[in-house]
Amino acid sequence: MKVLVIGGTGHIGSYLVPRLLLRGYEVQVLARNPRPYYAEASTSMLWNEVEWIIADRQAEEKNGKWQKRMSEVDADVVIDLIAYTPEQNRIVVESVKDHVSHFIHCGTIWSYGPSSRVPYKEYYPRKPITEYGKMKAKIESELMEKYKKEGFPATVIHPGHISGKKWLPIDPQGTRNGVGIYRSLAHGDVVYLPDNGLTTLHHVHADDVAQIFELAILHRKAAIGESFSVAAPYAMTLVSCNEFVASLFGKKPNLKFVPLQKMSEVMDENAFEIMKDHVIHSPCVSIEKAQSVLGYQPRYTTEEIYQESIEYLLESKQLII
Repeated sequence: MKVLVIGGTGHIGSYLVPRLLLRGYEVQVLARNPRPYYAEASTSMLWNEVEWIIADRQAEEKNGKWQKRMSEVDADVVIDLIAYTPEQNRIVVESVKDHVSHFIHCGTIWSYGPSSRVPYKEYYPRKPITEYGKMKAKIESELMEKYKKEGFPATVIHPGHISGKKWLPIDPQGTRNGVGIYRSLAHGDVVYLPDNGLTTLHHVHADDVAQIFELAILHRKAAIGESFSVAAPYAMTLVSCNEFVASLFGKKPNLKFVPLQKMSEVMDENAFEIMKDHVIHSPCVSIEKAQSVLGYQPRYTTEEIYQESIEYLLESKQLII
């Protein structure tokens, strides 16, 4: 079986491509640079088996070469990890629809919108509020419609907050504010949290995301025409994230609670906007469908994700305490 992974050198692809090669699939990777983000020693030799397609998607979409390239795809399965607009998705789908047996799109739980019922299940109404979430929800809707009307073999995977050893998780303050929050928790410094700190985060390790793409291929008949959430076994509140990370340094967190709109007074504007987005969404998704239909079993809890990332920060001396 031939599998094309579009954007196969990033956080998900770096874990997914070795998994597919170990299954014995012929793997094509389309990327700007033939270099995986994670080059683990245990899988580095596998990348020599990849058939590389070197291309800049955005540039080719602009100059008109992308559609021709997609129409010439020679693969049974196409996995698109880097389509962010409906138009990007349409071009690929229309180009490959007559000669692929499975098309898998990488969505996001941001397409669900703020949590109104938790854990959020895949059949609940979509109410996205961000442009990113709206675009991804539109892609999902169009793919499912194409499956229903034309039998197009589509599957959509919706990851939570993707994390990895070199891709810091959404931090215990709900931001992507570098290593500062970890240093504060290690030193026992004050950490400000919005409202009562009970906003939830739902992380997922990139290898677990890779796992569900692999499982979707293995269970093709069950996966086609379906969407699946992929995340850690449970969501965690900001308070519990702070308590766990502080415990790694033998500390208890020194938390102070501030009304959401006043958080902009104690953190920089960019961090505040990211944190506010997470507070509004407060994601908590169900992975029951992925488990029962595809056999998904997450390897990483949120605690293990934080632990792996912090160990890397310490080893690489990005975090010095």
